[in-house]
Amino acid sequence: MIDSHAHLADPAFDADRADVIARARQAGLTAIVCIGESLSAADRAAIISTDHVGFVTYTAGVHPHDAASFEQSRDVAAIRAHVARGAVAVGECGLDYHYDHSPRDNQRAAFAAQLALAGELGAPVVVHTREAEPDTRAMVVEAGKAGVRGVLHCYTGSHDLAAAALEVGWYVSFSGIVTFRKWLDDALLRLVPDDRLLVESDAPYLAPVPFRGKRNEPAYVPRTIERLAQARGRSVDIVAEATTANARRLFGLATTRPPP
Repeated sequence: MIDSHAHLADPAFDADRADVIARARQAGLTAIVCIGESLSAADRAAIISTDHVGFVTYTAGVHPHDAASFEQSRDVAAIRAHVARGAVAVGECGLDYHYDHSPRDNQRAAFAAQLALAGELGAPVVVHTREAEPDTRAMVVEAGKAGVRGVLHCYTGSHDLAAAALEVGWYVSFSGIVTFRKWLDDALLRLVPDDRLLVESDAPYLAPVPFRGKRNEPAYVPRTIERLAQARGRSVDIVAEATTANARRLFGLATTRPPP
């Protein structure tokens, strides 16, 4: 199993990060993608990946919440340097019109710059979207038609947006939200083909049932896989194998198991 999206660089893990990673191994995970949702987080994520070579990889980007302070020449150069250093994707970036922590024009500009960079570098993109479907769809479809690949992470949106992203070669990832009692859209979980499905923790957020309300961690990903398997009418092994192969393909991860 691969956790395709975890914020291991978050201060929530400062006291026991090594133990969290050890528990993920014990739970059967073979890799974790550590998300650099800001340049400072990406700097920390790079160190974590160096400390756990072959098991933890990382990304670098600027989240829409921080788009107001995005400075294109400076930040694009920093993300480019991280990808040259070994970051496996650009992001987490995207659009968030729910919180609107940054003006929407700034969000669109920062997202467009990161999509363009991903296209230039041939790197995938990790995308956050919330209550911004028309703009997200337009920008993802345009990028996808230009050859950019990526993932809509922690997806809870419409069937239409998911289908549009899938049509241009993108992936869709689900988190522990699908285990919550309020989750009612199992049809969405079946919409995504086996070869485009990813699974994630989004740790330290969104712990799946029965850990809801606690700090989340990658070791809980099997709970989400079990729920996806149930909704899709597939075995847990099939879903685990498919999501692992997809994460390796999207992020260019090694196919060999990491050292203990």
